[in-house]
Amino acid sequence: MSTLNVNGREHTVDADPGTPILWALRDTLGMTGTKFGCGAALCGACTVHLDGQTIRSCTTPISAAEGKKISTIEATTDGSDRVGAAVHAAWVKNDVAQCGYCQSGQIMSATAFLKSLPRGKQPTVAEIDSAMAGNICRCGTYARIRAAVADAAKAVA
Repeated sequence: MSTLNVNGREHTVDADPGTPILWALRDTLGMTGTKFGCGAALCGACTVHLDGQTIRSCTTPISAAEGKKISTIEATTDGSDRVGAAVHAAWVKNDVAQCGYCQSGQIMSATAFLKSLPRGKQPTVAEIDSAMAGNICRCGTYARIRAAVADAAKAVA
């Protein structure tokens, strides 16, 4: 049995400690916003925050999360997270999603990136591209992703 703090709530998970966080979220807790993409931590579809840092939940075991806080797309975009709400609004404004499969991971990465910046800092195109480089969009909406991150940065400045 493992105890996980997910989106501010404690959950007991009856799974092997080596089970990836992704499967605890999706299969045990029914939180399907975090997606399975490659299973090898290469595409970013499974991105969540662990104590505020982005991680790939498809390869991070639940044992690594005990005593830490996991944040998922469900909490990041529910309106209670100021930066997450700004990123989500910018995603909609810029019509980023095409197929939408990678978007939860993209939003999680963008939110963590913007939270890492000094307040009021407007990121350069190169900084945005670098921050988002670990997230793959098979539909190729990178220009819209870049525009949305820039818009969200302005909104939270």
